[in-house]
Amino acid sequence: MTHTARRIGRSLALVLPVVLVLSGTLAVTRVPWSTSGPESQVLTASSEKVNVRAKSRAPQDILRDKLLLELQEKDPGVALTHLQREIERRPSLAQHCMSIARSLGRAAVDHYGPTRAQSFSRPVCDTSFASGVARQTG
Repeated sequence: MTHTARRIGRSLALVLPVVLVLSGTLAVTRVPWSTSGPESQVLTASSEKVNVRAKSRAPQDILRDKLLLELQEKDPGVALTHLQREIERRPSLAQHCMSIARSLGRAAVDHYGPTRAQSFSRPVCDTSFASGVARQTG
């Protein structure tokens, strides 16, 4: 009796996951995802081959977005410190340092006003932060 039960258990252990995956996959392909108009759109699994890659972002753009968020959450001084550290850590970003610092300066003026934004100014990337503040106010 135990031998038969063990064989049945092993068979179920192998077959049951396959059945569950296939039934779930088939169920998802026939779910109406939106109901606009009389006909509802239906997701069809592998209806066509789509070979479109997500657009990759440049490292300087990722760093700029990260620092702009940090400027909003903390203050421009913290963002400028992290910019300087990142440039020291990854010298390939040095050519983008001035444009990133100017972006931080403009964002600082928008968030803190020109006088307070200028108080965060540091000699990071040839005072480009101050240049961004000046351009935003003028």
